[in-house]
Amino acid sequence: MLGLMQSQPMLISSLIEFAARHHSDAEIVSRRVEGDIHRYTYREAAQRARQVANALDALALGFGDRVATLAWNGYRHFELYYGVSGSGRVLHTINPRLHPDQIAWIANHAEDQVLCFDLSFLPLVQAVHARCSTVKHYIALCAADKLPADSGIPNLRSYESWIGSQSGDYDWPSFDENTASSMCYTSGTTGNPKAALYSHRSSTLHAYAAALPDVMALSARDAILPVVPMFHVNAWGIPYSAALTGAKLVFPGPALDGKSVYELIEAEQVTYAAGVPTVWQMLLTHMKPQGLQFSSLRRTVIGGSACPPAMIQAFNDDYGVEVLHAWGMTEMSPLGTLCTLKNKHDSLSADEKMKIRLKQGRAIYGIDMKIVDSAGKSLPWDGKTYGDLLVKGPWVIRDYYKGDGDPLQGGWFPTGDVATIDADGYMQITDRSKDVIKSGGEWISSIDIENIAVAHPCVLMAACIGMAHPKWDERPVIAVVKKPGMEVTREQLLAFYEGKTAKWQIPDDVVFVDVIPLGATGKMLKTRLREMLKDYQLPA
Repeated sequence: MLGLMQSQPMLISSLIEFAARHHSDAEIVSRRVEGDIHRYTYREAAQRARQVANALDALALGFGDRVATLAWNGYRHFELYYGVSGSGRVLHTINPRLHPDQIAWIANHAEDQVLCFDLSFLPLVQAVHARCSTVKHYIALCAADKLPADSGIPNLRSYESWIGSQSGDYDWPSFDENTASSMCYTSGTTGNPKAALYSHRSSTLHAYAAALPDVMALSARDAILPVVPMFHVNAWGIPYSAALTGAKLVFPGPALDGKSVYELIEAEQVTYAAGVPTVWQMLLTHMKPQGLQFSSLRRTVIGGSACPPAMIQAFNDDYGVEVLHAWGMTEMSPLGTLCTLKNKHDSLSADEKMKIRLKQGRAIYGIDMKIVDSAGKSLPWDGKTYGDLLVKGPWVIRDYYKGDGDPLQGGWFPTGDVATIDADGYMQITDRSKDVIKSGGEWISSIDIENIAVAHPCVLMAACIGMAHPKWDERPVIAVVKKPGMEVTREQLLAFYEGKTAKWQIPDDVVFVDVIPLGATGKMLKTRLREMLKDYQLPA
């Protein structure tokens, strides 16, 4: 027997239309590539998204054709999110921080038909367009008078002239909610990038889940600053969740330095922000010397890589901002867990609460997870036993676009992370499976070693890797970038570990470096760090 409920597909177009109808005057504010501040409302954004859809129809793009973007977080990119997917095409956000060879490969692999880009990335497009064999139309996200006179790019037109002549009326098509809506490629640190192909159903469910009280807890009372890029897993779904809740959106554009982000937070009275640790490190480094405080910011989601305890404490103790530690992957749309406390934790001491907040958190409804041993056997949730982390759910991929084999293990997706899960369901990443250090038959978490180093007042960044050892197989070495104008010696830093971890887990050495290589999504590239230190030898 079937239920007698209306059958209405979950489509991304419904989100922007809901926002336009019920939160029509809520603001969307953008710092533009041009340098100025642009502001308008959800009502106007919805109209321009419909103009985008009409403009794509005028190009005679087929249902399911891919439209690529190379763009910062801004209102035009937001319009493409809805105009492209809502009209039945697939939005393909390309990470501009990837190598040009990878970008050309990705565009061809996705068979992109249109490429929309911010003028910041004009040199990049000029470098790759001749190799993008399927792209027929190039759209610069600017007004007609900002279009370069001689770009060398065929069929280049400005975004405003492209959509300007189109009607703001458009009947969004209705189709199967499992239809592809957008795609995002992994950063490809090893081999070619792989594409996660999201559906309207998966993205809408993810937007619902992200807005839940024990997840991001978004509402129409919030002003949200997504510093996490819209080219990185759809900015963690915030452009969809914000429309769903009617929250004010504040887009930072290309200015992600600490000073610019702080000024935008204060000017727009941002209450909620989201980004990776490297961005927040720049913000805190800007604020502390000047004694600055936040007047409106109350919560921030930090994900992308493990957040150092010192950063959580700084936000909480020095600035009164609650940090929500999150974890996910491109293959998970991306949210899998988020760390919020339960009622039973209210009576705990500050230190005990901090131990919980350092974990990646509890699974969101829709995500199931387990840890297994090398034989695939499920391991206990005792907070101590660690194993390979597997997940499944309605917004987790079942295959990669043009994949060459089933990536699942008995229906579960292997994340490549090593983790523990406690009795309350709080998961903690102890390492990437490829980064865990095996010393004398025991595992050492590189994340734990890094967190202790970053807590030192003179350390800006730290990365721990295992180095070959004749007796112990591997021993940890910590690579450190010092804060500007600060000094710390090898001996002082190693002494800092005393009492904070077991003696056998203390690094054998400290290597001071000018920079730790970062990937396209802000994660530390330990493969490249190992290459940098290929001639290094452990102390006798």
